[in-house]
Amino acid sequence: MAYLLLISEPRGQRETRTQSEGEALYARMVSYAEDLAKQGVLLDVQSLVSDADAARVEVREGRTNVTDGPFSEAKEMIGGFFLIDCATRDEALAFARACPAAQWASVEVRETGPCFR
Repeated sequence: MAYLLLISEPRGQRETRTQSEGEALYARMVSYAEDLAKQGVLLDVQSLVSDADAARVEVREGRTNVTDGPFSEAKEMIGGFFLIDCATRDEALAFARACPAAQWASVEVRETGPCFR
């Protein structure tokens, strides 16, 4: 089964770090991804830049609404994800627990599947 480990980090947290602190944390995440790859469970991984330049698109009744970021109503932003393939939810939770980002953000564990469930 595929599980998404979704990193949700507090808005503005990145700006509190020095360049070298940010690079050190990023290196830890890269190392974690390399470990997942060595274990044969990593399907994909991406880091996301700040949502300051992001946009949300909604189409309602044929009308499109685009909202530019940052999104003031949100207290957190998505910082990135790991897509892993493992046998059980408990195994996915163990991988999430081992993720370095769990120490400064939250790691949401979501099983992939049809959206009608």
